[in-house]
Amino acid sequence: MLRLTLRQIRADGLRLLLSSLAIVLGVAFVAGTLMFTDGMRAGAYERAGAFDRHTDLAAYAGATPLPPALVDRVRAVDGVAAAAGELTGSAGVVGADGRPVLGYAVLAAVPTEPALQSYDVVAGRLPQRAGELVLDSRTVAEQRFALGGPVSVGGAAGAARPYTLVGSVDVAGTVRDAGGPFIGLTGADALAVGGERGYGRIMVAARPGADVAALAERVRAVAGPGVTVRDRAAILDAAVADAVRDLRQFELMLGTFAAVAVVVAGFVIANTFAIVIAQRSRRTALLRLVGATRGQVYRATLAEAALTGLVAAAVGVLVGTALAAALGALLGGVGAPAGGGVTVTARTVLVSLALGTLLTVGAAAVPAWQGTRIPPVAALTDAATRPARPAGRVRLVVGALVLAAGVAALFGAGPTGQVPLVAAGGLLAFGGVVAFGPVLVPALVRVLGVPARVLFGAPAALAVANAVRNPRRVAATATAMVIGIGLVSSFVVGAGSVKAGIEHAVDARVGVDFLVTGIGADLPAPLAGELAARPELGVVHEQRSRVTDGVEVRAAHPALVRRTLSAVDAGDPGALGPGSVLVHRELAAARGWTVGDTVTVAGRQFRVVAVVADDGPLLGGSAVPTGHVVEMADADFGRLFPAEHGFLAEVEPADGVSVDVARAAVESVVVRYPTVNVMDQAAYKKMLTGTVDLVLGFVTALLGLAVVISLVGVANTLSLSVVERTRENAVLRAVGLSRAGMRAVLAVEAVLTALVGTLLGVALGIGVAAGAMAVVARIGGDFTLVLPWGRLGLIVAVAVLAALLASVVPARRALARPVVASLGAD
Repeated sequence: MLRLTLRQIRADGLRLLLSSLAIVLGVAFVAGTLMFTDGMRAGAYERAGAFDRHTDLAAYAGATPLPPALVDRVRAVDGVAAAAGELTGSAGVVGADGRPVLGYAVLAAVPTEPALQSYDVVAGRLPQRAGELVLDSRTVAEQRFALGGPVSVGGAAGAARPYTLVGSVDVAGTVRDAGGPFIGLTGADALAVGGERGYGRIMVAARPGADVAALAERVRAVAGPGVTVRDRAAILDAAVADAVRDLRQFELMLGTFAAVAVVVAGFVIANTFAIVIAQRSRRTALLRLVGATRGQVYRATLAEAALTGLVAAAVGVLVGTALAAALGALLGGVGAPAGGGVTVTARTVLVSLALGTLLTVGAAAVPAWQGTRIPPVAALTDAATRPARPAGRVRLVVGALVLAAGVAALFGAGPTGQVPLVAAGGLLAFGGVVAFGPVLVPALVRVLGVPARVLFGAPAALAVANAVRNPRRVAATATAMVIGIGLVSSFVVGAGSVKAGIEHAVDARVGVDFLVTGIGADLPAPLAGELAARPELGVVHEQRSRVTDGVEVRAAHPALVRRTLSAVDAGDPGALGPGSVLVHRELAAARGWTVGDTVTVAGRQFRVVAVVADDGPLLGGSAVPTGHVVEMADADFGRLFPAEHGFLAEVEPADGVSVDVARAAVESVVVRYPTVNVMDQAAYKKMLTGTVDLVLGFVTALLGLAVVISLVGVANTLSLSVVERTRENAVLRAVGLSRAGMRAVLAVEAVLTALVGTLLGVALGIGVAAGAMAVVARIGGDFTLVLPWGRLGLIVAVAVLAALLASVVPARRALARPVVASLGAD
């Protein structure tokens, strides 16, 4: 039996080739994910202590930053060789062309004590005194900055000012590589640029021979309560934990996509073995007649599946290595630090080989068992002429009930606001499609075949008959496409709905010509005042808010405040001015405030000029109950909370000033602030929705592999069906069907199968997206379902085109054999 099994593999190698390709792709995704994340994890561990190579202790701030004076006190502790304050934040660099250098820029305080310096210097030296800075070597090279020359840097505290470039450092792949410039300043300069009152931590180097544990106690006593002191081991543990936290989430995301690819591959493999074993009925019967037992035949089939899966998995590991390298290059190309390269471990290889082997054996187990149940005498008949076994009634009833339950869960997700219902509804709906598929898919094929018959005549009629001949087979082939297409469609519809919701919110709440936004941080403190001082500008409003005494206090502008209101219960919002406030209806009802009352906000007295409402949904995580909001004039807010700043300022031209003149005025101010960007409404919408497009593209690329595997299943099923219908196709050709007609039959069959799977997947994706948008709208957000028909149509068109391509090889195979030889085929 072993020799026979090996001969069968050689004889049917071509039949198993496409199913092996499905295994290769599925295993490659899993192996590539493991290799890439292992590389990232190894890189994270290597980089965790990159900037603590000489740090023996560190004191970490609690609720408040550590004051600079504390650094001097820690430095004076017995046993301390050096101490320096450190902070990391955001700033901006003005490039050689006078414009801000693009990318999120990391600002860090660099220790001036040699005993604590852990940076890799590429050229020059580290800053030693105020007014000096270092940049990352990439920025220095791209901007062609010269050592000893001036470089302007600005942050949250104010406009850019020149510093002397004294060196360049290598931070590529470290925690301080965010894709943009790295700016290293002395502690005092970093505090000034970042607008910080203190450090995030104080680094300590111990004197040689000092008892570190005792030194930690002395530092802890000096630092006082609320300050955490960690030794070197604890510092590295915390750094590693921070480094791998995001990695776990990324690994989970990639693992989810890998699981989808594996499930799709399982459908393809199971369908392939079901067809191959059915085509071997006569061979199996002969083995049974000459003495082979059912157990021997069953074990031989499983051995064939195991060997096929093992070989395909080995190829998948090799392909996965290239896939991991490509993913690293892709992330590096978009500025995301991937670090660590590709790491191939014995665990990854063994897991991948075991997965491919077990997946193939598991997929072949049921078809192999069903194949051994055929009585030898019955199996001696022509397998192609036996009617296909229909799906059982229990399966169909269960499938219909599960499908109905899935649809009900998706409809109920919105009113209840339950996210788990969306996931459960999607899974149940897919399970229902799988179970009910032998009835649903052929019915849809017949419906779609009606226009195909009108267009293509007899070849289309033959294609429909061939496709629905075996309901289980066509259902399994189409169902494999439902998974990938459904997920892609749900993300496409969800992304389109989110973008439409964002754009609607901007239109409703932003009615000005220009928006000035902070890049990765709040706006610099003096910026709004400088803009307001320009005579070309009429309205300058910085969006700011602060929670105090259970109330959210918002800065408002009389000319803009009506835009965000949905109702005015009493008073006149236009009367908002110094010493007055607008109170939202829920807060007014809770505290009994009415128009004309004098109320206390943050310790100061204000007069209520209107009770208003804003029906915008409360965002999750808000620190105050719904509607507990007070709005006051910008000037009053600034006096109450001078240190509070926002990330967005709304600007409108003064009366009689053109938009171009106003833009020039805004840009003349903004040009000195490298952490600020100015844009109009269209650009602002594009900025907000750009991330959605980026995520959609990334997700679609990952799910594309599952779609490719399902299309491989279409080609595989078609190729095996051609083998099964060799004599039948020869008869058709003998009675006058042309070569072009035969190609048309197979092309229409492939397109109908793929089209049914695609349409079911699109419908499932729309349902999941509709449930998700309903939940989001209930939880918080002005989102409604939007169907991007163009993108959905593109998905269908790509699937049809891919199905046409998938029919090429089977058609060539069907026409390669002479008609006379095919008529005599077994």
